[in-house]
Amino acid sequence: MTLYTDIPTRSEIDALVQVDAPAAVSIYLETAPESSGDAERIAYKNAVREALAQLGDVARKDHEELAEQLAVLEDEDSGDFWRHQARSLAVFATPTSLRSFRLPNRLAPRAAGGTRFLVLPLMRAVTFPQTAFVLALAQGSVRLLETVPDAAPREVRVPDMPTDVASAVGKSSIKDRAPIRRLQGSEGQKLRMAQFSRLVDSALREVLPGHGVPLVVAATEPLDSIFRAHCRYPDLVPHSVPGNPEGRGDGELVTEARTVLDGWYADRLEQEKRTFAERSEQGRTSIDVAELARFATRGAVETLFVDIDAEVPGRVDPLGEVTFGTPDTDGSGGVVDEIARRAWLSGARLLAVRREDVPQGGDVAATLRYAPPA
Repeated sequence: MTLYTDIPTRSEIDALVQVDAPAAVSIYLETAPESSGDAERIAYKNAVREALAQLGDVARKDHEELAEQLAVLEDEDSGDFWRHQARSLAVFATPTSLRSFRLPNRLAPRAAGGTRFLVLPLMRAVTFPQTAFVLALAQGSVRLLETVPDAAPREVRVPDMPTDVASAVGKSSIKDRAPIRRLQGSEGQKLRMAQFSRLVDSALREVLPGHGVPLVVAATEPLDSIFRAHCRYPDLVPHSVPGNPEGRGDGELVTEARTVLDGWYADRLEQEKRTFAERSEQGRTSIDVAELARFATRGAVETLFVDIDAEVPGRVDPLGEVTFGTPDTDGSGGVVDEIARRAWLSGARLLAVRREDVPQGGDVAATLRYAPPA
């Protein structure tokens, strides 16, 4: 079983949050990689019907063109789209565009129609992507694995990937005496490992997506440290699976890699919470929804924690003032979603998390770029 995933890039999310169209539909579906796709297709049709019913006073032409865009996926048979899914599917459509993302995160089903997209749930996949790559790196072998929750690991074919240190540098053994600048013994071996690491990094760049999907290394020293010194992949996890990966099965390596990954995510979140506590002592935090709407509008939010399932009915005006309880007519999801949208567009870091991970357990919390005037 393979999970087919499309993790959105920051630029793709930028484009989605800036949409203000005559008509826009956002759909989130639960999907299953082991499914035939029939149930998901039916759920999609029902969600389309629900979202279109939420549209307000929309010109007939815009409504018809939007329905046509959504029908593209409903009738999608080429490439087995519905049989090649992950844990959730997010779909965004206007009369002139259609975007879909297959996500490894489990997201609650939603259907919304209006003039903007409901983007906040999608950001969970950017905050904590559940898919990852594992590089099993040894002097005598290299393999790249892809892992997602509740699925067997998949080995990824990497063109031009060297098979081992010696052959990569054109030697029968890295202990061969062919000193460069009189480097011999362990220093010469480390030089060969560095050359090997550069070739591995170069090959990986042809297949790794480079936008938020973590890479976990399984290796021993000194190769682990040497590879890290030459790896340019931006999402290399700082902790490794210890021990020689040779002779260990894919399942064992991936299980240990997920433990490393979960620990890394937990550490990052705890560090963010510690930073929040420090900023609180400096008067640079807020957990008040109305306050944060104004701060986000002014570009004052540094890091925003937001509960991805929060629903606070209301509207935020251009100056950041909130009218609570007013029905959401633009489809963007209400006050919390609009705070997230404005904070994101101002360059804030956004952590789309579960409610228990929001400082003080509310809908939203933030550190601020500066202390607000008393």
